[in-house]
Amino acid sequence: MRGLFFSVLGYFLTPAGVVLMGALDASMIFFLPLGIDFVVIIMAARKPELFWLYPLLATIGSIAGAALTFWIGRKAGEVGLTRFVNPKRLEHVKERVSRGAAVVAALAIIPPPFPFTPFVLTSGALGMNAWSFFGTLAAVRVFRFSVEAALASRYGSQIIRWMKTPAFQTIVGIFIALAVIGTILSAVALVRGSKKRATRGSEAAPPRRRTARAATRPR
Repeated sequence: MRGLFFSVLGYFLTPAGVVLMGALDASMIFFLPLGIDFVVIIMAARKPELFWLYPLLATIGSIAGAALTFWIGRKAGEVGLTRFVNPKRLEHVKERVSRGAAVVAALAIIPPPFPFTPFVLTSGALGMNAWSFFGTLAAVRVFRFSVEAALASRYGSQIIRWMKTPAFQTIVGIFIALAVIGTILSAVALVRGSKKRATRGSEAAPPRRRTARAATRPR
């Protein structure tokens, strides 16, 4: 079990792994609270001289994942938002989004469990200016990850010692379990929401009109 935990973690503790974790963290389905923050902190602790690099890589991945979510929202449109966002929360999210791209993107500075994905989806669905949104989002992400990386590079030796303890292994195991369970639940909820929306659409569809030729055809 220990080998499995560290093999999974080790895959993300590379420059490419940081980008991938950033993209997954910003996606609609993958679920791992503080996953990208955790990876940035460990990478900066292991290589303090490159503490400036990891926030940039994490931001690149985060923007890529958010861009896909934004595009899905743009394709779904306002009517299709209920497929992805709980209708009870949707009005609150729309109210926040109406304040502007910079205000919404600035919410990305708040770490999980704050649900940022619904705001990205709704911003896309309501036609928010992508340049303004992603420009602010990139700046906020770089700031958040840079603070974490700077602190990790300063206290890296303590973090490295902690990584060798059984407590760290337990935490990694919990994180992996949360990721698996949360991702499965997110995927199931997304599929169910899509099916419900499709069913409602088919029920609401008006009956097909008979053609003039069919209407005059003798019975």
